[in-house]
Amino acid sequence: MNSTDEFILDAFKQQGMLSEEVLEEITAEVEAEGDGLIGGKELAIMNGVLATTGMPESEVVNFLATELNMDAVDVSQVNPTEDIIALLTPEWARQYEAFPIGATGAEIEIVFGNPLDQDGFDNLTHLLGKTINPKVAYRGSVLAAIDEAYGAAEDRKMKDFFGGVGDDDIEIGDGVNSEDVSEEDAPIIKYVHSVIKDALEMRASDIHMEPLEKKFRIRFRVDGKLREQQDPPKRLQPSIISRTKLMANVSLAEKRVPLDGRINVKVGEKVIDLRVSTLPTVHGESIVMRILDKENLSLGLPQLGFFSDDQSTFENVIALPDGIFLVTGPTGSGKSTTLYSALNVINKPDRKIITVEDPVEYEVPGINQVQVRAEVGMTFSAALRSMLRQAPNIVMVGEIRDLETAEIAINASLTGHMVFSTLHTNDAPSSVSRLIDMGVKPFLVSASLRAALAQRLVRSICQNCKEPYTPKGNELNILGVSEEQASTATFMHGAGCAKCGDSGFRGRKGVFEIFVVNQEIEEMIYHNVSIVELRKKAREMGMRSMREDGFRKVLAGVTTLDEVLMVTTAEE
Repeated sequence: MNSTDEFILDAFKQQGMLSEEVLEEITAEVEAEGDGLIGGKELAIMNGVLATTGMPESEVVNFLATELNMDAVDVSQVNPTEDIIALLTPEWARQYEAFPIGATGAEIEIVFGNPLDQDGFDNLTHLLGKTINPKVAYRGSVLAAIDEAYGAAEDRKMKDFFGGVGDDDIEIGDGVNSEDVSEEDAPIIKYVHSVIKDALEMRASDIHMEPLEKKFRIRFRVDGKLREQQDPPKRLQPSIISRTKLMANVSLAEKRVPLDGRINVKVGEKVIDLRVSTLPTVHGESIVMRILDKENLSLGLPQLGFFSDDQSTFENVIALPDGIFLVTGPTGSGKSTTLYSALNVINKPDRKIITVEDPVEYEVPGINQVQVRAEVGMTFSAALRSMLRQAPNIVMVGEIRDLETAEIAINASLTGHMVFSTLHTNDAPSSVSRLIDMGVKPFLVSASLRAALAQRLVRSICQNCKEPYTPKGNELNILGVSEEQASTATFMHGAGCAKCGDSGFRGRKGVFEIFVVNQEIEEMIYHNVSIVELRKKAREMGMRSMREDGFRKVLAGVTTLDEVLMVTTAEE
């Protein structure tokens, strides 16, 4: 028991309000609780024990107020306006057991359920930026007033919030749209559906649900940039997370480890897959829903961002009968979309195509797709070995991650198969050194590698609000063009409109670097020359860097200089 507890009890005892017997009982209960007499439920213990002596609440409160030199208040007789109540957020009111009853100028009157909580008093003074005139009331009455006032405010907020949620016109797969949904759950279901619908309408690639300390944040990733949406009330966080996990068919009880699931969404005649990932964080489970739109698979090569010369080179490479073709770049640079588009081009009835992926993002008609399942031994390398017994013409490996997978893929390419895969490197020629660093022999790399494509994504200028502009001198210097050359170019930027969310951009295109292995480069790889020499030779033979390809797209009015400079690096 601390000195404050002893001070309060001594004061009651000296006034003859406590007998030795009751004093011993209070002392024993407070010490058993361990946190002190006045704080939280311990004050309720004291009031409960005092009630056994027949002492009314008002007498307890008045005596405390006198000892603490504060005014006593009967909260049930106070009726503050909505403006006064709004001075404290529901979170602050509950955390500090504080109820505002009046304000004059720079001073605010607050009734505290725990009048000796000096930390709470100091924190509220800092948060409000006002002088606090503290009052004392019976703690039970303060908590009841907080529940009534802020519960009503939250109910109004919830009503306004759900009033803005549009009608449902999407169907969720896996049978979770059951008819016997409780009345309490219906608004949550409607809200989660509306979030997915809004994300689809905005062409978002991801939906992020992020629990923070004082809010539950919803963000959409549109054209690579995150955009904040209206946050739902914090107290809905558990319900929204549970509903999303239920739709994704993952365990509601498991909150300690990351989980993965899928949601099938039908909007009109269009079917969308959502890949759901949960991650336990300090303030709850963070959920990311990756939107996989199968329409992206049918993109033609020009829609990916290829100019005619690069498209011709790309088509020649993917039409080769054997060898390895690698697409490189960081996560989120569009590697999978490019590979799927390539498979779409060469997916003919006379060719057998098998893919091994982790996970299978898109299901493509006419292609045999294998899901990696490491827990049962179905790794990339194990799947790849078995695939070759199926006599495919074309094999796609989701990613070459280790030496074993790399060697099997290379052996497949040397025995008459065309192998597509991805690799994490910064540019196209670096794919050679990456394979050799994994442990692949240089002579195997030189014999099998046909080409490597490095790519990044840049935002496209919105076609609805694009307008010409005159670039500044320093922009022309960066692009390496004269004013005379610039006069024949088409410089554009987006003014911002409703269709692009006032960003000036809508959609994304790729900027590419195609490294084709010819006989001369094959010999250099065989002799394990440095990546610097390899890159230099490729540039001499006509390879354009991603930045140079981006500059071409700036001159053509496809994107802006800032976008290209943001995602590419300068050549030495």
